[in-house]
Amino acid sequence: MPYVTTTDGVEIFYKDWGSGQPIVFSHGWPLSSDDWDTQMLFFLSHGYRVVAHDRRGHGRSTQVSDGHDMDHYADDLAAVTAHLDLHDAIHVGHSTGGGEVAHYIGRHGEDRVARAVLISAVPPIMVQTPANPGGLPKEVFDGLQAQLAANRSEFYRALPSGPFYGFNRPGVESSEAIIQNWWRQGMMGGAKAHYDGIVAFSQTDFTEDLRQITVPVLVMHGDDDQIVPYADSAPLSAELVKDGTLKTYAGFPHGMPTTQADTINADLLAWLQQ
Repeated sequence: MPYVTTTDGVEIFYKDWGSGQPIVFSHGWPLSSDDWDTQMLFFLSHGYRVVAHDRRGHGRSTQVSDGHDMDHYADDLAAVTAHLDLHDAIHVGHSTGGGEVAHYIGRHGEDRVARAVLISAVPPIMVQTPANPGGLPKEVFDGLQAQLAANRSEFYRALPSGPFYGFNRPGVESSEAIIQNWWRQGMMGGAKAHYDGIVAFSQTDFTEDLRQITVPVLVMHGDDDQIVPYADSAPLSAELVKDGTLKTYAGFPHGMPTTQADTINADLLAWLQQ
């Protein structure tokens, strides 16, 4: 299997399919590059080169005990792009992956980057602070860590069964296959990485990263996102970047790249072809 080894000795698994302009996908917590299968197949069929990696401690990458923070996530993404010598790349991040994309550009610049896409993404910052009164209280994220530590398998069953995909909403048909695939991806990764990752995605402030981005950015978010609340994320991110386009989806859940893949893929392709 293809891996790139980082400067601190972590082996990062990646997929690299096709040729053409590269689209690089960064997955959400606590999943893996497999969460992008539908998008990778779709954009591969439209002539793009598609790349996705498993974040350190996730999927098939090394389960190390440290480095589970946005600086390392961004540097690991930079290691993948440098190893594959990607240029003119479109970076697409879902949830935590959106934070990874923003911090990668803020930390490593835009020399290799053509565009960025933030889908149901955590920026600018999730946790409630004096500067971010609309954020979620820290106790919410402490509770997630407690549930993970107590019974990760059970916790990883409850999240996709309920709020992640909106299967807890009246009239929404649940998919056992989607739930099981989420659980499978989550349980492939390491508990320590996922535990620390909750702090990384909730407490990192991406405001300055977003302000540094000058390439076009598409911000896609459902207004019924129960994981990353819409009002304190997407509209703020779209305003902070230099060239942002906000696309809001009525009633769509956090996991809309999976449950509403046809809509998300078509809209993303249309934006890329503008």
